[in-house]
Amino acid sequence: MKHNLSLLLALVGGIGIGISGISPAWLHNTSLPMIVLSALIIQVGIGVGAMHDLGTMLRSINLKMFLLPACTIVGTLLFTALAFLIFSNHHLSDIMAIGSGFGYYSLSSVLIAQMKTITVGATEATQLATIALLANIARELLSLFGCRYIAHKGGGLAAISAAGISSMDVCLPSILNATGDKRVIPVAVFHGLMLEMSIPMLIALFCA
Repeated sequence: MKHNLSLLLALVGGIGIGISGISPAWLHNTSLPMIVLSALIIQVGIGVGAMHDLGTMLRSINLKMFLLPACTIVGTLLFTALAFLIFSNHHLSDIMAIGSGFGYYSLSSVLIAQMKTITVGATEATQLATIALLANIARELLSLFGCRYIAHKGGGLAAISAAGISSMDVCLPSILNATGDKRVIPVAVFHGLMLEMSIPMLIALFCA
């Protein structure tokens, strides 16, 4: 929770610095977010590769494990489409792009900002990216707060699915604590990795 609160404070602080006009010019470089994001993805890859039980986890993968991320993707996109009934002032494709973050606020917001800037301009693209950031942070926070309840009502797989991509890192300790079953670890990590690979493709599809 401290991690998520620090991210929210960082967002508010960034907005304040932007409004004040004291930020240096190099921080406004449009290529900077992708550079930082690339470094973040490399770090995630290094962390996954350094896991001492990675080989065991890979050997435990079977075809049934693909069903959970597939259901997460389909379920998330279906309910995201329903949000269009409320936010009808936005295009359906934009709403779907926001929902395609699956809790990965940094990746989704950067991708949406860069792809939509080309077609709708920087102002509207930034607005959509901010909505994506807040929506995906909210998903992670709700998963952390409601993990035990979700696991109690729907089981460990439901808690993993609700967490989205956070099932493999931030929400994993909460999922493990709520289920008390270490067998959910490879499923949760595999689920998160599959979602991470699908995010750029889905956002590119909806932002095209």
